[in-house]
Amino acid sequence: MIMSDKPLISHTYTADPSAHVFEGKIYIYPSHDRETDQPTNDNGDQYDMVDYHVFSMDSIDGEVTDHGVALDMKDVPWVDKQMWAPDAAFKNGKYYLYFPARAADGIFRIGVAVGDRPEGPFVPEPEPIKGSFSIDPATFVDDDGEAYLYFGGIWGGQLQNWQGDSFDPDGQEPEGDTPALLPVVGRLREDMKEFAEKPRRIEIRDENGELLKGRDHDRRFFEAAWMHKYQGRYYFSYSTGDTHYLCYAVGDNPYGPFTYGGRILEPVLGWTTHHSIVEFEGRWYLFHHDCEISKGVNHLRNVKVKEIFYDEEGRILPVARD
Repeated sequence: MIMSDKPLISHTYTADPSAHVFEGKIYIYPSHDRETDQPTNDNGDQYDMVDYHVFSMDSIDGEVTDHGVALDMKDVPWVDKQMWAPDAAFKNGKYYLYFPARAADGIFRIGVAVGDRPEGPFVPEPEPIKGSFSIDPATFVDDDGEAYLYFGGIWGGQLQNWQGDSFDPDGQEPEGDTPALLPVVGRLREDMKEFAEKPRRIEIRDENGELLKGRDHDRRFFEAAWMHKYQGRYYFSYSTGDTHYLCYAVGDNPYGPFTYGGRILEPVLGWTTHHSIVEFEGRWYLFHHDCEISKGVNHLRNVKVKEIFYDEEGRILPVARD
């Protein structure tokens, strides 16, 4: 299949696309970038989002429908600013939208909102999920019905501040041969609104079974967790952040450990890269973003999609940028 590399959505800025198949359609849950006068810095102040739109497609090359605002910051009591990359899940007849945002104390938490339809609207819980922290929530409902929430992001995402059980404002990203920071996963309760357990770290190991090192910026986790399952194995994919790669690791359990598998996507135009992987009508697709519309402005992004392929051993074949 040959697909256009044009932005899927051009009437507004979108990023961090979480794609799912619900009710026979592809639904996309992205961040909603906007123009801002906030300064551009490594803390991510320029990513000043305030709401979420949901988009749907009947076919992979069909028209994209914008269903409008599904959740607004003003309707979430605990949120102060910066509603970053979201995700969604379906279970028990309801749809759940998970989202990170800064509370009034400046610390990122993860919230959840519930809806009757995949496009929303979503009604938020009045408080963030207990025990949540950092950014980039990604949900995964396994074949046995158990649901998991993966999350974490370095720098502005504050993962480096959570190397213990409490927030340390002086936390730093490990360097050298110190093991790299690890993403986090927690199994969700049946109601999908709270953790059923204390979230735990996810080990990403190299081909020798060693944890990836802090200096290994080409392979270590930075942000943008995603989980999908292919032929019975668990694929944890993520962004390396400051080196701009999308990578993946493979394991036999939703908790890991995962063994590094390779790169999925090379760097794109713009500073960040964030994605999702979904199967639709027997084919697999990578949703991601770049900054084509804004000609490289890193906080004004647009969503794209590409087909991906696996080899006979289950390795994801690298995707060209263009």
